Amino acid sequence: MTQDLKESFGSPGGSLAAKVRTLAPSMTRSMQRVAEAVASDPAGCAALTVTGLAGLTGTSEATVVRTARLLGYPGYRDLRLALAGLAAQQQSGRAPAITTDIAVDDPLADVVAKLAYEEQQTLADTAAGLDTGQLGAAVTALAGARRTDVYGIGASGLVAQDLTQKLLRIGLIAHAHSDPHLAVTNAVQLRSGDVAIAITHSGSTGDVIEPLRAAFEHGATTVAITGRPDSPVTQYADLVLTTSTSRESELRPAAMSSRTSQLLVVDCLFVGVAQRTYETAAPALAASYEALAHRHRSASR
Repeated sequence: MTQDLKESFGSPGGSLAAKVRTLAPSMTRSMQRVAEAVASDPAGCAALTVTGLAGLTGTSEATVVRTARLLGYPGYRDLRLALAGLAAQQQSGRAPAITTDIAVDDPLADVVAKLAYEEQQTLADTAAGLDTGQLGAAVTALAGARRTDVYGIGASGLVAQDLTQKLLRIGLIAHAHSDPHLAVTNAVQLRSGDVAIAITHSGSTGDVIEPLRAAFEHGATTVAITGRPDSPVTQYADLVLTTSTSRESELRPAAMSSRTSQLLVVDCLFVGVAQRTYETAAPALAASYEALAHRHRSASR
């Protein structure tokens, strides 16, 4: 286990139970049921998916994710790993052998298994924690936008490009900006009826916050896609779409799961917009496929 998980649990069972007792007054009744379940049966809960634990406690997946975060974990994946570690300690006094942390000498087969597990849990956590009300409002704004600007730096910039090319293929006007100067100069041209989207896992990337703030101040509808719902970028966001917060490591300084969760949100936005604008989106998609068909045929020869 990582050091932060060890400190969270301390001696098997005792620290978690104490944390649940301390935080119980600030929890809803449904969150209390989740917290009591994981404290009383860490081994059993560690074997459950977020859907399984929600079913066991008679709550929702979103409630499970919120409870995990209140207990100090970025998402359900991290709580589940910690519960597995606690169960292993209770049974043998040793830390668990299976973890998503990748060591420099791990065989490739283990790397594949760990990354696949991490990605799966990240997607489940993101889906469970995504506010569909905020998502629906963002879809509505995008579907009716005169123009959409998307801001992202580094790995988030790749996600910004993915969203804009999807929107372009269904006939909408969209631009991705990774150059901070260009992003700001374009943001000040936005007005009511336009949409600006900031993609930042940390929520504190200044080069992304600055253009979103400019768009916000000029009346555009602003959306933040971030793993930190209380981060600075949300101050200038009309709508916030939260992604799973993944743990970074020395071998994965820009964790793939961070980008994976952002791509899931982007796909949800795109499909929602395509549904709302189907009469124009379908012909636009068909035209784009037709325009590129000869390239695919040439490549296959």
